[in-house]
Amino acid sequence: MSHEPVLIVGAGPAGATAALRLAQAGVPVRLIDRAPFPRNKPCGGGISVRVLRRFPYLAGALPRIPTHEISRLYLEGPAGESTIVESETPAALMIRRVEFDALLVSLAVEAGAELVTGVDVVQARAADGRVRLTARDGRRFESSTVIAADGVHSIVARRLGLNKGWPSKSVALDMMEETPRSALRDIDPSTLWVAYGFNPSPAVKRDAAPEGYAYIFPKRDHVNIGIGYVLSYFREQVDRAPYELQRDLVSRLRARGVVVGASVRDNFTPFLIPIGGPLPRPGRGRVLLAGDAGGFVNAFTAEGIYYAMVSGDLAARTIAASPASSPSVTRRRSTPGDLADAYRRAVDKEIGAELRDSVLIQRYLFGDRRRIAAAITSAPREARMTKLILDLVTGRRSYRDVRRRMLLRAPLLASRLVWGLVRESMMPVIE
Repeated sequence: MSHEPVLIVGAGPAGATAALRLAQAGVPVRLIDRAPFPRNKPCGGGISVRVLRRFPYLAGALPRIPTHEISRLYLEGPAGESTIVESETPAALMIRRVEFDALLVSLAVEAGAELVTGVDVVQARAADGRVRLTARDGRRFESSTVIAADGVHSIVARRLGLNKGWPSKSVALDMMEETPRSALRDIDPSTLWVAYGFNPSPAVKRDAAPEGYAYIFPKRDHVNIGIGYVLSYFREQVDRAPYELQRDLVSRLRARGVVVGASVRDNFTPFLIPIGGPLPRPGRGRVLLAGDAGGFVNAFTAEGIYYAMVSGDLAARTIAASPASSPSVTRRRSTPGDLADAYRRAVDKEIGAELRDSVLIQRYLFGDRRRIAAAITSAPREARMTKLILDLVTGRRSYRDVRRRMLLRAPLLASRLVWGLVRESMMPVIE
């Protein structure tokens, strides 16, 4: 029975969470990443508060880093329709990834995980039940069990044929900057500001909503301001450079009195987010994909940290429960496919329906700008629906419960989601 370390590629929220869970279960684990920590990672940096219920240990760990709680959300539609949603308790946590990721890694190392940084994986091969990774500097790592948490451009997933690449309609180009408040700040740091269907060119009017968003995420000492579009839309409809869009966004917000200061070019970082839903098979044999590598991102809100942590945790739990990983497990003899199948079932049970629905909701709402406007303007009148959503983000209700209750109140929406699911099942997931 093998006691070699499980190899985790990528020490972001998915990889670090998996490493912590495995170490706590007594399973040897080696966590590798191409950068030393702390390291910066472009990201909005917002997490729904339900992460504290799902991962209770965070409540004691988060005081180590600056964390800003938000209970007020400003929503704006394509034509300027707006509403404010307020929660009686905090609904979102605002963090900086440079600090949050380092915190999660430190928790994993404290639990016994081995961390190896400076490993830029450029090649991955599977043979004879083992995976062999080669780094740019020539170092080699191998194991029979691997968690690939190496991001949207996962080298492991591509080299092993688990994902040939995301189609442009399944990826969002997010363009953001994280700037200290001394240079750029939002007027109201108590409010998370989000605009859906944000028009990159105000002079051009369209029936369909622009497939994008803009946001202001207030942090303790910084502010994140960004704008993003579905990549296919950006390539076909937007004729401006990424930083030009960002600078114009800040200028428009400043003219409206929403922010003070100017954009800082050195703090600007564009990046890609998978928004096409999870891969139908996020693993093969004893290789499991977690976080962005597996597509575990909410397509409508673009939130990825929570789902990355859940997928990493479930990957680790699946491995720890397998006979090949734990000498204490005396179950039936397993086959290589059992691990990936068990993992797929686990993520599908907890977050699968939620993420698939998010894709359908995103495509439905962006299909007609009036749908976004109606959803935003009806929020104050739909107090029960709004409370259900707040119950979800604060962790008081599960997604399955919220989904069931909302669809009972909105049978027309239920029929649209069902029809959308049928259409999605008939479309290829990757190009």
